[in-house]
Amino acid sequence: MDAHLKKRLTKLTIVYWVLLLYIIAALVWWFISLSRQNAIMTDLKMSELKADDPAYYEKVLTIQEAKKRKDAQYIGEGSIFMLLIIVGAVFVFRATRRQFKLAQMQQSFMMAITHELKTPIAIARLNLETLQKRKLDEAQQRRLVGSTLEEAERLNDLCNNILLTSQFESGANRFTKEELELGALANDCVQQFRRRFAARQIDFETTEETAVYGEPLLLQLLVNNLIENALKYSPKNHPVMVEVKREKGKVLLQVKDQGPGIPVTEQEKIFDKFYRIGDERTRTSKGTGLGLYLCKKIMDDHRGSIQVSDNQPAGSIFTATFSGR
Repeated sequence: MDAHLKKRLTKLTIVYWVLLLYIIAALVWWFISLSRQNAIMTDLKMSELKADDPAYYEKVLTIQEAKKRKDAQYIGEGSIFMLLIIVGAVFVFRATRRQFKLAQMQQSFMMAITHELKTPIAIARLNLETLQKRKLDEAQQRRLVGSTLEEAERLNDLCNNILLTSQFESGANRFTKEELELGALANDCVQQFRRRFAARQIDFETTEETAVYGEPLLLQLLVNNLIENALKYSPKNHPVMVEVKREKGKVLLQVKDQGPGIPVTEQEKIFDKFYRIGDERTRTSKGTGLGLYLCKKIMDDHRGSIQVSDNQPAGSIFTATFSGR
């Protein structure tokens, strides 16, 4: 967490707990005061009784019962107020911490998105300026044009991620679903990545009957984000495996890598918006923290699920499960 933000959160936490303890202390003080007042009023009423009064014992019992009712009322009301204060305090405290963490994630996102936007633009601009100012042979021209197209594709994927995130957040996502073969769609995505990353090994396997009901653009984005994530965190000399299969009436999309893996404590958090493992200033991998978040949203929209598990001997396995057709 940013040092300035952490300092503010620490100050807010101290002030918050001081105020909470003050409120609780005030509530306890009022309870003690009311109990004392009730005892004093009871003693005053008892002192006004006459011992030779035929109804003396009945009046004593009446006064004592009234005192017990008042004590029970104070205890009941005080307990309810105490419970409401504690529940409200916990709710406000957790909500405030969530807002601070979200602010930190948004700050990290802005840092990442700035880098993600500037890098491909700078590379594309340099390539185009080279083509404009120098006379290159055909092979060099093809290489520069290919590199420029690759960076343009990165920008396109980034824009798609941001736009779809906005649609999901606003509830404006209205997509037309159709029956399609997930295996064929995943194969097309793998072929594109093989062309973009010719030096990387991307293996692919599929079985028959992998039909699902879904939106092609979203499912393509799902596969692309999972493959890109695997390539990003895997060593360049290790393969990435993409598999689509039918199992127990469900269609499974699995992307396996041999990277450093994901700690168990982080495996649920990685699907949160803007969340990335580590600190933005210490990370060397590219990313905005939207890819896996969108994968989770896409699977929710398709009434499916996505989980991550450990690969053996190293790495991670992302499994997207569809109900099939």
